[in-house]
Amino acid sequence: MAKLLLKLQRYFRRRPVRFFTLLALYLAAGSLVFLHSGFSGEPTVPGSPRSPAAAEGPGLPYLGVMQLSRGFKAAATMPAGARRHGPWFKSTSKEPSERGKSRDNGSPRSRALRGRSGREKEEDRARYIGCYEDNTRRRTLRGMSFFDYKKMTVFRCQDNCAERGYLYAGLEFGAECYCGHKIQASNASESECNMECKGERSNTCGGINRLSIYRLELAQESARRYGSAIFRGCFHRPENVSIALPASQLMLNMSVDKCVDFCTEKEFPLAALAGTTCRCGFPSTLFPLHEREDEQLCAHKCAAEEFESCGSAEFLLVYQTQVQDNRCMDRRFLPSRAKQLVALASFPGAGNTWARHLIELATGFYTGSYYFDGSLYNKGFKGERDHWRSGRTICIKTHESGQKEIESFDSAILLIRNPYKALMAEFNRKYGGHIGFAAHAHWKGKEWPEFVANYAPWWATHTLDWLRYGKKVLVVHFEDLKRDLFVQLQRMVALLGVPACEDRLLCVEGQKDGNFKRSGLRKLEYDPYTPDMRKAISGYIRTVDAALKLRNLSGVPEDYFPR
Repeated sequence: MAKLLLKLQRYFRRRPVRFFTLLALYLAAGSLVFLHSGFSGEPTVPGSPRSPAAAEGPGLPYLGVMQLSRGFKAAATMPAGARRHGPWFKSTSKEPSERGKSRDNGSPRSRALRGRSGREKEEDRARYIGCYEDNTRRRTLRGMSFFDYKKMTVFRCQDNCAERGYLYAGLEFGAECYCGHKIQASNASESECNMECKGERSNTCGGINRLSIYRLELAQESARRYGSAIFRGCFHRPENVSIALPASQLMLNMSVDKCVDFCTEKEFPLAALAGTTCRCGFPSTLFPLHEREDEQLCAHKCAAEEFESCGSAEFLLVYQTQVQDNRCMDRRFLPSRAKQLVALASFPGAGNTWARHLIELATGFYTGSYYFDGSLYNKGFKGERDHWRSGRTICIKTHESGQKEIESFDSAILLIRNPYKALMAEFNRKYGGHIGFAAHAHWKGKEWPEFVANYAPWWATHTLDWLRYGKKVLVVHFEDLKRDLFVQLQRMVALLGVPACEDRLLCVEGQKDGNFKRSGLRKLEYDPYTPDMRKAISGYIRTVDAALKLRNLSGVPEDYFPR
């Protein structure tokens, strides 16, 4: 050992440059480790809400609540954590011998009875229509499919198919989920759908080459798809139909695909099926798509497709094609410096990015930001690079909640969202990016409880600060914006001082989602909020509700309060 040390000593004496190089590299590595450890973990907040007094919520004095917000300014500007990817989609491979194994957990009849009881619980979102044959070479449902050999449930399959806009969801072999618009096979005996779901043994998930199929009665209508087309609904025939929907063609063998293909070729964003006539056009004041009719009025079978509806001469079934409506896609910076600074203020996770997308489409002008997010700039928010006081953007995104910061704006749109949803959305962004998801380990680990303890009071203080210090504040609830986009967007555009072009706002309705909506593929299947969390958040909701009513506003929507 002594000889080895002597050799090293002689080596570095002859080559001191190498010694100092290695020493510098060692110190640099140590510095990086130190910096990494310094930036990891959750932000600490003065006046932590974990104390019993803070958890009460309703009895929280106003000034005391205001002080809690000061600790969050740094957290608002922190970049999202590194994105985690989870293996949600499972491998489709399975040994034939394993597929053929029978399960000795009761008779087929008892499992079918348990399945029926489970189906009754699902009635509000889907209707069970039967057991169907399936073939690995020619599937019965030919849309999206996914597999989970550990946690598959009926709800999970239904939810994912509905989120993608499909009409039918089918479960097979206890763990496989298939989606589609058409059922392309024959019925099978109910006793052949005899396999329990891997994630809930009280329910039936098909069998070997057998599908338990559900029709998604309450699938999101705006997302329901036929191939590439989005279902918009059933509507009464507009007056001056030839002007409202200028292109048309008689189709004796009508189907959804044929009409959608025709309107796509003619470069129209709307395809309307009127019995044996296909009509195409744009959303307009003549045909705004705001007054939907009962879908049963359009339930007339297509001549070419038994399982499709094609509307009638009086009631039209409308689909949105993949043709982009370009009437609202042009955007630019303001031609002259803005005289007033307008804030688009929200708690993180309240839909600020989505609201910016809508405002840019509705006004034709870029929005700015109090911060800089390179990922948003790369996705088309060109005002992200401008200094927030540049005056070149129509409004400024901000999550700030201090008096000094708020008073630097001349007016504000205050976007408020249900705290239960906003906290989960921000937690997903923090650990998964703008449209990503936090990993399961984060929800089950210490990160989620610490996040709620730190961020839940900020949800309340953010709104209270803006109501107290804001000069001219327009309150918009995220839920109202989703439910009645046209009216709420009109209010927002009016505050911004831009003339509201009705056709442009109708165009926005067709492009409303943009690229800033998380898919439903990784929704949590359990409630992450503990009773203590709900108690504290409920108190913050009541505090905000009272503050809104003091300003003669309507208060928070009813669904903010715990179920």
